[in-house]
Amino acid sequence: MKKERLTQIVLVIVGLLNLAIIYFLCRDLWHSSWLLDRKNEVEPMFLSFFIPVGVFLLMAARRPSEHRSMIALAAWWHISHGMVMAIQTVEAWNHGVHRNFTDVIIFLVIGVVLLVLLPAKREAVAPGVA
Repeated sequence: MKKERLTQIVLVIVGLLNLAIIYFLCRDLWHSSWLLDRKNEVEPMFLSFFIPVGVFLLMAARRPSEHRSMIALAAWWHISHGMVMAIQTVEAWNHGVHRNFTDVIIFLVIGVVLLVLLPAKREAVAPGVA
């Protein structure tokens, strides 16, 4: 399988996963669970960041080489999110709260896979040179 085709498949999968977060966002907003259950008004805002990333990854899937910056942004976004979650998970364990590292691993793997599949930089063509 060509690398570009594999990149397209991964971009569609990751884009749809990011877009699927709209379900959790709508559920939290509809039931005011962000306010009533957990008193965490940051979560809906946080979740809303993933939705446009999903849309843009789906758009980038058509021609990945033309959207290298968007793919790199999404990759580093997932890696930085995974690292923050790793720190939070370790801190939770230090305070006796047992959290699972599965989500940390998922975000880190997504970021690394996107970086590995990142299309090569295109050569800039000087004006008037064919």
